[in-house]
Amino acid sequence: MSRARSRIAGVISVFGELLITAGVVLGLFVVYSLWWTNVLADREASRQGDQMRDGWAGPGALDTKDGIGFLHVPAMSKGEVLVKQGTDAKALNDGIAGYYTAPIKSALPWDPQGNFTLAAHRDGHGAKFHNIHKVREGDPVVFETRDTWYVYKVFKKLPETSKYNVNVLQPVPKESGKSKPGRYITLTTCTPVYTSDYRYIVWGELVREERVDKNRTPPDELR
Repeated sequence: MSRARSRIAGVISVFGELLITAGVVLGLFVVYSLWWTNVLADREASRQGDQMRDGWAGPGALDTKDGIGFLHVPAMSKGEVLVKQGTDAKALNDGIAGYYTAPIKSALPWDPQGNFTLAAHRDGHGAKFHNIHKVREGDPVVFETRDTWYVYKVFKKLPETSKYNVNVLQPVPKESGKSKPGRYITLTTCTPVYTSDYRYIVWGELVREERVDKNRTPPDELR
């Protein structure tokens, strides 16, 4: 083999090794982003959830600094999702859902009317809304607080809308078909999966409240 050919072969060999190394690094990054961040987020969310329930068990007025309750959406997951204030990435990265404080302030479930608006990650960092596409009209969405179960029924979905479409968060979300004040819940997350190009929206409306008994027996929708 000539010296020129030997040099070319050496370059090709080095380039091939670099490609393999880059592929391994990329693979490790994907594993970190889509698996390990879920492990860490679920661990932190569990810790924070236990902390909030410990606070519920104590006497005195309700303190919401550790969270306001747990979201239960059987069509998405059999687990519960801790809900706290704020939808910035730092908060959501702990494997929770957050309620909006801006650009349109969320109502809270116990308010006499308004739209309880929530966001959570769809992939990585707990991915609490990963299976939002499995939610169907008529499905239950239940929010648990220290004293009350709030039971909503899904009535409309919007599989894709602009990330800048804040109208879905309005107190009366007219894009859902509603035109009068009520007690609504809105779930928002990124779509398609593994991107943040658009937003996926699910709307529900409160159908009833149940007082929490001493055994914290869940409503029928969660049994």
